[in-house]
Amino acid sequence: MVGFGPADVPPSAAVKFVGAGTAGCFADLLTFPLDTAKVRLQIQGEASAGKESAVKYRGVFGTITTMVRTEGPRSLYSGLVAGLQRQMSFASVRIGLYDSVKQFYTKGSDHVGIGSRLLAGCTTGAMAVALAQPTDVVKVRFQAQARTAGQPRRYRGTIDAYKTIAKEEGIRGLWKGTAPNIARNAIVNCTELVTYDYIKDTLLKSTPLTDNLPCHFVSAFGAGLCTTVIASPVDVVKTRYMNSPPGHYNSVLKCAAAMMSKEGPRAFYKGYALTARSILRGLMKI
Repeated sequence: MVGFGPADVPPSAAVKFVGAGTAGCFADLLTFPLDTAKVRLQIQGEASAGKESAVKYRGVFGTITTMVRTEGPRSLYSGLVAGLQRQMSFASVRIGLYDSVKQFYTKGSDHVGIGSRLLAGCTTGAMAVALAQPTDVVKVRFQAQARTAGQPRRYRGTIDAYKTIAKEEGIRGLWKGTAPNIARNAIVNCTELVTYDYIKDTLLKSTPLTDNLPCHFVSAFGAGLCTTVIASPVDVVKTRYMNSPPGHYNSVLKCAAAMMSKEGPRAFYKGYALTARSILRGLMKI
């Protein structure tokens, strides 16, 4: 009887869904301190831009060292619960449904062009953001709040954060910053995919490298670097807007305009040195 062997049976959508979320959680466990440091750098100087006293963190390792010294090592993992919740919902949809959505756009054709890949990536990215946005809001707010003695904590725990935000800002508060988050993910998906394919093709044509691990490694590294350069401004605005109290910014554009007028264009690249996290996450995909 002819049929699929155990190793030939393609994984079901459910297996892809759970597998992608689990892989995202493992990646988050490894890179979460870098993400927390990035958030602290991105929001630094927001309240009192231009004042020397507002500069608390300097550089990647300076930020991590300062946090460990003043708040303890656990501060690097503040918001981890919400971060894992985000990965299980975000990565599951974005990666787990990618093949199914791609097949939908290509109508089952074996030939998949770059346009179909981009469209599928943007679609699953937007779907993932719409589902996981509340977890992202809570994660960012936990990462942003410093654990200092004598100051009341903004939220007592993850569940309390969801309840408090919904109570004080309405249900819409849990989806704050959805638009820039969708824009960021569209930029990341498109840039990462296009640059990865371009770098890989260039390496295969112009170097002795073949289609193997070293080639994939270099391609993923370059794609992660290019993606971070292009997506960093949107990422900073997204973080600022999501972490802001009600009424602080009337819109995402007002947030971006305030950053430009008070802190200058360099503010859009705060935390840029943490490209290692984006690059590491890209390497985990090969």
